[in-house]
Amino acid sequence: MPRVRVRILLAVVALCLGLSSCQLASAAVEEGSVLTCSGIVPMRYRNDKISITDFGGVGDGKTLNTKAFREAIYRIQHLRRRGGTLLYIPPGVYLTESFNLTSHMTLYLAKDAVIKATQNTWNWPLIAPLPSYGRGRERPGGRYMSFIHADGVHDVVITGENGTIDGQGDIWWNMWRQRTLQFTRPNLIEFIHSTGIIISNVIFRNSPFWNIHPVYSSNIVIRYVTILAPADSPNTDGIDPDSCSNVCIEDSYISVGDDLVAVKSGWDEYGIAYGRPSSDITIRRVTGSSPFAGIAVGSETSGGVKNVLAEHINLYNMGVGIHVKTNIGRGGFIRNLTFSNVYMENVRKGIKIAGDVGDHPDDKFNPNALPVVKGIVLQSIWGEKVMQPGLIMGLKNSPFTGICLSNINLHGVPGPRYTPWKCSDVSGATSQVSPWPCSELTSTKQAGICSDHF
Repeated sequence: MPRVRVRILLAVVALCLGLSSCQLASAAVEEGSVLTCSGIVPMRYRNDKISITDFGGVGDGKTLNTKAFREAIYRIQHLRRRGGTLLYIPPGVYLTESFNLTSHMTLYLAKDAVIKATQNTWNWPLIAPLPSYGRGRERPGGRYMSFIHADGVHDVVITGENGTIDGQGDIWWNMWRQRTLQFTRPNLIEFIHSTGIIISNVIFRNSPFWNIHPVYSSNIVIRYVTILAPADSPNTDGIDPDSCSNVCIEDSYISVGDDLVAVKSGWDEYGIAYGRPSSDITIRRVTGSSPFAGIAVGSETSGGVKNVLAEHINLYNMGVGIHVKTNIGRGGFIRNLTFSNVYMENVRKGIKIAGDVGDHPDDKFNPNALPVVKGIVLQSIWGEKVMQPGLIMGLKNSPFTGICLSNINLHGVPGPRYTPWKCSDVSGATSQVSPWPCSELTSTKQAGICSDHF
């Protein structure tokens, strides 16, 4: 599996208070400007520092450290030191069951420190399904709590010197393959109803399910991370902001068994009822590989997705380079997406925007709940060894509009495996696209066409 050296740079985002840079960036996107991840400052200094070894932690890879983690975090939560507390994880392998984070804390992993999940699945705690999903994502009912979990927290940092958080997911993957799962698998890290979250300079490995899942949260920075899982590991998405706002994902390497980054906002009638969109999300300088998508929106988009910028992306050995996916019954909207300066190589489909993707939580979805997809800009995209340059398939009763393609070159693979562009129920414009796309998209030589808003 390819690896890259991740820079060890301790940097975080200042919390968005008052009329902050995050709010200003959000306003800029609404006006069509480029969202910038401003507000980055040196790591928040914590006057109070403790070590997991102060609470009996043993990094021998065999001793169970659940009690040590829970006691250390209990101390942080209840003593409430001014400026918060840093929990230091020294070199070693610290085996533990799942645990909860608290506000005003930094989880700091030293070089060669590993926090490793136990594989005692029978003892894993269960929690309620997310209201925007109505049930577990894989199985009806509740779901297993994430390995590192947080609900309703703020001012939390997970960082260090490229230490590792290891989910030991293979036992979960095998349960999925053998259809013996009772409930939905746990994420590696999940933040719910949280704000002011920074994740940087950590390696995430072998998640049981999705790796990093912020949901119903805001003001989140994820940078300088490495996320690794085997290509055949099921549903090991890298980073999935879900009904979140003001999110910055940048300068990271992801090689997993599913989408590298997937923006979501709930599932069918449950997501429609919950009604919380994902908005103001920047993804930049991400490199990776996967048999699925590089940068994805959906397919769970029932709460709506708007104002997403993905730029300077490098993708290798992919199923789909850029994938916007929804379905009948999803409802919601997808609008104001920009994909710019993307390089892809050895890809099955370069660009896919489709309204017939993804399953349903149950048979109670409304077949008349049609998604509205409009205002998607794709510009400055280059591909080598691309089997099909693009597929854009809208819905007959809800055509996709305002699709703009500009300065795109997707070089095919000679031979019978090559497939040309395919489009239906879509309108928009193209300029300088090779090979030339479908007739449904109006051709033009107008410069800067993608700066026009549809």
